[in-house]
Amino acid sequence: MAINYPAGTHRAQEIQNTIRTGKTTKKALTFGKRGMGLEEEINLANDYYLANHLAVIHKKPTPITIVKVDYPARSAAKITEAYFKQASTTDYNGVYQGRYLDFDAKETKNKTSFPLKNFHEHQIVHLASILSQHGVGFVIIKFTSLDETYLYPAQYLIAQWQKLKGKQSISYHEIVRDSYVVPNSLNPSLDYLKAVDQYFEHLN
Repeated sequence: MAINYPAGTHRAQEIQNTIRTGKTTKKALTFGKRGMGLEEEINLANDYYLANHLAVIHKKPTPITIVKVDYPARSAAKITEAYFKQASTTDYNGVYQGRYLDFDAKETKNKTSFPLKNFHEHQIVHLASILSQHGVGFVIIKFTSLDETYLYPAQYLIAQWQKLKGKQSISYHEIVRDSYVVPNSLNPSLDYLKAVDQYFEHLN
């Protein structure tokens, strides 16, 4: 069993080395979309934000306990059995403009609604805890069939979860009504901080 680190993590040292040598520029990182999944787009956006000193946001590592390791070669180790230490909360956290951000990323092929089964109760509880400490919590939702992406504030997700008891779906129109559009762009391909900026304006 191979464990792959979150996409984008492998670039951190490369970016830091570039910054240390003073070679980083606005054009240091360029990313094309090329059919990427939502998490990969967010990871690349985070690399861009970090390299350009805009924000420090990372994908949370998934904690695991290793049970068995095989050594097919003296210099190689292969994890063949492991389990999750605890249920994961949200996908990302970090700091932007002095505010703590904590958010999840979800995709759906549905065109008319977003199923609440994509979430677990402990994730809703976690987001509620973030809001109670005046952190900024949200979900980035992508309707892949429509190629539309939205920043959906946590307070609306929590309200829908409580109303629907974690079942059924949130309608597309409700999400559009209560969300902020995440624009597609060239660099990064998914500039979600623009939606965060709009959200901040309503929080102030």
